[in-house]
Amino acid sequence: MSESTPEISVVIPCFNEVGNLEPLIGELEAALGIVGKPFEIIYVDDCSTDGSTEKLAELVKTKPHLRRLRHLRNLGQSAAIFNGYSRARGSYVITMDADLQNPPSDIPMMFKKLQDEKADAVCGVRTGRKDTLGKKISSKLANGIRGAFLNDGIHDAGCTFRIVRREAVRNLIAFRALHRFLPTILRIHGYKVVEVPISHRARVSGVSKYGFGNRFWVGIIDMLAMRWYRMRHLPTVMLDDKFE
Repeated sequence: MSESTPEISVVIPCFNEVGNLEPLIGELEAALGIVGKPFEIIYVDDCSTDGSTEKLAELVKTKPHLRRLRHLRNLGQSAAIFNGYSRARGSYVITMDADLQNPPSDIPMMFKKLQDEKADAVCGVRTGRKDTLGKKISSKLANGIRGAFLNDGIHDAGCTFRIVRREAVRNLIAFRALHRFLPTILRIHGYKVVEVPISHRARVSGVSKYGFGNRFWVGIIDMLAMRWYRMRHLPTVMLDDKFE
C-alpha cells in the first residue's frame, strides 16, 4: 500500500499473463510518473494457473503502490473489472488489458483529454491494430453490428483501455459483458464519454482469450439487454441534496 492516498487507480484484469506482469508495471510507473499524481496499480488475478499468482505475490513485496486481488475461480474479465472498481481508491480509474498491447505511454494524453473535455470517461479506439487478420475482421464485424443495433456512438467497444471518474462507476450492476458495454451504460445515465485514438502493439507473451465464436451469440443477447436497459433504467440522480 502506498503511503499517500492515490488519485489514480489502474485496474488490470489478469489471467495467465506471467510474462507480461513486470514489463507492464514498469511501463505504467513511467507513464504515471509523467501524469504526476499519486497512483496505485491493482491486478485482479482471475484464478491464473501459469505462475501469475506467485509472481504478483513476489512483486507486491517490493512495490508499495501495487495491490492484488484474486478470484477463487475463473470469473472472466467483467468480474475482474467490476471487483477492481470496488476496491479502487483513486478519483480516476484506468482500466487496461494485461497483455501489453495497450501502451501505457498513451495515459498522459488520455488524462489530458479527460480534463480538457471535462469528460467523465475517455475510451480508447485502437488504431493500426497488431492482431491477427481473423481477430481484426471479427472485431470490425462485431463493432459494426453493435453500432447499428445500439446507435450509441461507441466505435471500439472491445477496447477496455479507458479512464473513468470513479463517481461514474459507483453504482454499476455486475454482469458478464459489463466491460464491453460500460461506455454505453455511462451514456445512458447522462455521463459524458469521449473517444480518443490510441496505439496498439502485437502480443509478445501469452495467448488471447477471446475469439469470434465465444462472443457472437452471447453478444446478440447482450445487445437486446442493453436496448431493454436503455428503456427501463432509473436516472442516476433522483433526489435533491437535502435530507431533513
